This record gives sequence, structure tokens and C-alpha cells, in this order.
Amino acid sequence: MPDTAPPSAPRSRLGFLARVHEIWTRFDAWLPERVDRRVRIAAWISFVLEIAIVGTGGAVRLTDSGLGCEWPLCTPDSLFPTAAQSYHSLIEFGNRGLSFFVGLAAVAVIVLIRRFSTERRDLWVMAWIVFAGVLVQAAVGGILVLFQLHPNMVAFHYLVSLALVAVTAAFLVRMEQPRGARVRAVPKYVAILVHVTSFLLALTVLFGVLTTGAGPHSGDPEVTLRNGFDATILEHVHSWPAYGLFALTLTLLIVSLANGLTAIRNAVIALMAIELAQIAVGLYQARNALPPLAVGVHMVLAAVLVATCTALVLRLKRPGAATTATDAPAVAA
Repeated sequence: MPDTAPPSAPRSRLGFLARVHEIWTRFDAWLPERVDRRVRIAAWISFVLEIAIVGTGGAVRLTDSGLGCEWPLCTPDSLFPTAAQSYHSLIEFGNRGLSFFVGLAAVAVIVLIRRFSTERRDLWVMAWIVFAGVLVQAAVGGILVLFQLHPNMVAFHYLVSLALVAVTAAFLVRMEQPRGARVRAVPKYVAILVHVTSFLLALTVLFGVLTTGAGPHSGDPEVTLRNGFDATILEHVHSWPAYGLFALTLTLLIVSLANGLTAIRNAVIALMAIELAQIAVGLYQARNALPPLAVGVHMVLAAVLVATCTALVLRLKRPGAATTATDAPAVAA
């Protein structure tokens, strides 16, 4: 009697595809339909890692480890540092390794909000901006090595990191707010003061980056190319918008306390505290020949300052009267 059974290979392939489909269906059903604890945890991890990558990137530069690894491999024959290399390769590779987890966290956020991406288009767009920014940072990091740590490209690398910190901070604020119309939560003059404050912060950061690009920390002892500016003059120019920023923040603190502006009060207090710490570190490093550790702390505090100012700007508005029942948990949060 002839054997009419189908071949085993197609049958096993169909079984495998069915199993994959079953796993995907279960996973898709597990995904949240609104912002919940899983989304919050992933978003906070993404934010913390964006701050951490600023710190490790600063460590690469300030320990002269910028050329510790080649690109795209660490050596011509190895992706990882070898025993023949110095600790500089470990620091540089550590920063590269952390960037992988930064990207993984960005992907996790995208996946977790997929099922309600239509309802929360703002979160969906920000999540993809972060992921795209991580890819850009990876490419720029490789170009930096190929172009021997050109100071202008290093500056761009740092500014993109700060932009990603701002976007992840904005995500943290917006995920706790419902979708829909929003109205101003503070008087108009206060909103204007906040926006001018954020502009001065941007100027302070920009001149700070230029100052570092003119200073002694190039990222490698053999890299002597700097941006051509006088670092001493830039230190003073950098301080002018910084003091203006502090004065406006102090004004905002007084106004928010005197008028009971609870919508922005805590953010203003946090901004003031970070600025005081930043001013202290800045004065210390300027008077002590720019010690690497102090410069690194200054860089990380700048990222935290950007995140806090972003949160402050987003708290200028509150949800409008038209809020759907679906958004009620977010309002309560």
C-alpha cells in the first residue's frame, strides 16, 4: 500500500509557525492598554540610562579613553577589549556596552505602549524619537573615533545626549497626564518667565560645551585639536547666562511660593537646588584647573538640570475639562 503521508519537514514547519503565532498572541494580549506600572518602570529605566550614558561618556573623555577602542571592533580582530590593551579600552567599551542597554530600554518602551499608540500619539512619537536618537548616537560615536575625537563632533554627541534626556523626561511627565486638550495652569507672565529661563539654560549649556571643547580634556593625550576659542574667556561668557538663569529661577521660586502655584512649585524648587549644586561645582572646577571628576559631575548635573527644566515647562499646562473616562486613572496618578 503506498505511503500517502505528507513529508515531515512541512508539517514540522507549520507546527513551528503555529507555536510562534501562539506565543506572539499571548505576548500581545499581555501588553498594557494604557499607562500602567510596566510602562512607568520601563520609562524610568530609559530615563536613568540616558543620564548614565552622559556620565560614562564623560568618563571616556575625562580619562583620556576616547581612542581606547577602534571602530566598529575594539581591535582589528576582536569586538571586545583584549588583555594586551590598557584600562582605557575597558572604559571606552563600557560606554559602548551601556549604549546597547539604552537602546534596549527604548525598544521596551515602544513595545509596551504599542497597543495604545493611537490614543497616546504623544508618547508614541517621543518613544520613537528616543530610539532614533540612540541609533544616531551610535553612529556619531563611531565617527568620533574615525575622526580622532574632533571637538565639534564631541560637542554634538553631548548635545544629542542632552536632547534625549529631555525627551525621556518629557515622556515621564506626559505619561502621567491624560490625552486631550490642555489649558494653562499658571498666569501668563509666569509662563513667559519659565520659557525665558529655559532659553537661558540652553545658552548656558551651549557655552559650557564650547568651553569644554576649548579646554584641556580632549579625550586622548595625542589629540591636541580644540575648537579654537579661548577657554578662559569662554568660562566668563558661560557664567553670564548661568547667573541670569539662577536669578530667574529665584524669581520663579518667590512667585510660585507667594501665589500658591502648586503646579510648578516642586519643579522650581528642584531646579533651584540643582543650580546651586551646579554653580558650586562650576566655581570649584574653574579655580582648581578643571579636575576631571569635577568636570564629570558638572556634565551629569547639566543633564539633570535639562530634565528638570523640561518637567517644569510641561507643568505650565494642566489637562482641560474634557477628559475621557479612559484617561481617569492617569488624572488620578
